[in-house]
Amino acid sequence: MQTVKEETITTQRLAGLFEENRKLLFRGDSELLAGIRERAFSSFRQLGFPDTGMESWRLTDLSESFARGYDYSLSPAPEVDAQKVFRCNIPHLDTAIIGQLNGWYVSREVPLMELGNGIIMGSLAEAKNKYPALVEKYYGTIAEDATDGLTALNTAFAQDGVFIYVPDNVQSPRPVQLINVIHHDRNLFLQSRNLIIVGNNAKLSLVHCDDSYNHQASFSNIVTEIHVGAHAVLDHYKLQNLNNNSTLVSSVCFRMEASSALESHYISLNGGLLRNNIRLLFNGPHGNASIFGIYLMDSKQHVDNHVFVDHAFPDCTSNETFKGILDEHARAIFNGHVLVRRHATKTDARQSNKNILLTDTARVNSKPFLEIYNDDVKCSHGSTTGQLDTESMFYLRQRGIGEETARMLLMFAFADEIVNKITIPQLRQRIEDMVKKRLQGELQICEQCVLHCSTPEHPTEFQIDLTRI
Repeated sequence: MQTVKEETITTQRLAGLFEENRKLLFRGDSELLAGIRERAFSSFRQLGFPDTGMESWRLTDLSESFARGYDYSLSPAPEVDAQKVFRCNIPHLDTAIIGQLNGWYVSREVPLMELGNGIIMGSLAEAKNKYPALVEKYYGTIAEDATDGLTALNTAFAQDGVFIYVPDNVQSPRPVQLINVIHHDRNLFLQSRNLIIVGNNAKLSLVHCDDSYNHQASFSNIVTEIHVGAHAVLDHYKLQNLNNNSTLVSSVCFRMEASSALESHYISLNGGLLRNNIRLLFNGPHGNASIFGIYLMDSKQHVDNHVFVDHAFPDCTSNETFKGILDEHARAIFNGHVLVRRHATKTDARQSNKNILLTDTARVNSKPFLEIYNDDVKCSHGSTTGQLDTESMFYLRQRGIGEETARMLLMFAFADEIVNKITIPQLRQRIEDMVKKRLQGELQICEQCVLHCSTPEHPTEFQIDLTRI
């Protein structure tokens, strides 16, 4: 794997790296894509890295992350045992697995899988060569480089990622699981780009997992553009489980055409600094989108969810529900911005953010925000932050349940409202177990835990009516 030596990441250093490696970075680009890359580089030089002087980054400081020395990968990682590294640990979950290692698509023997029903999955770099017209139609049209320095940086430097295409009137026969693994013995600064196209009247379930295999520091800047065609349905899951030395900036941009439907689920279980930029544009009427999030943070972990929903057409519905549990010195930010444009009548937009703080040192900043330019709408937003509910605790204690067990049950019931919305049964069971283990381990220790992880022989059963708490 060709890398540049470990150095502190600066705008000047990356500008020099871009100029020094033009031939390598532009390899495989058509004239159109080369122009997009060139303009993105110019935007990055003007915008630079985000800092706390910017309103949208006021509460998330990347300076400590940038101060580390990083290697920058300029070529694919060596071949790996895909069955070992990218094995799925979700029992009985039947998915088509796509692997990324350190930002690169891993299977060079089969760079693109072309299924009989027209579905294409594999390396974005290979898709640029084999399907240039298809890639050029969407690439760089959904994510915005002109206002976001990190997105511009990604567009300028990204060489590979994952490409998924579901043609019109085709339903993917099983979920697609994109497993993105960071595994290296040096600190890595990573740029990867994903392009997902769901055609008109098509359907796709996508499970996107971000994982790290060791405790090495990393900085991942990932941009995913997703086009959801007219009358199409996308079920999207983003699972984040990285080490405490990792920084992940994940920008997922959805463009939804007329009468399309989206359910997007964000499950953040671990990570040193996690920033989720979620942008959604209704590009036609009668769209319906729900975005759910759950984050469980402890130690000095930091999670920042920025959600922007643009109601640019009438008769569209959006729902945002994010919940978090924070322990020790953890920090969470929720910024939900809904824009309802002047002609977007009959809009129905809802926002909710709820948090539980287990210590006096954990902190949450929540800012649900509505920007509305017509009167014919139904919009609401709300935010609550507090400790575990005392009335519910009393209810459980009155039934002979110990204090620590009662706390555990209350936390699980709080999180399960989000987890229970997962529509893939095997995935929902696995996430439930991961949440239980997370609550048992670092967020809350209980020697007589009642949240036993399920097995096919011994499923978890509660004798308490969780709907009461």
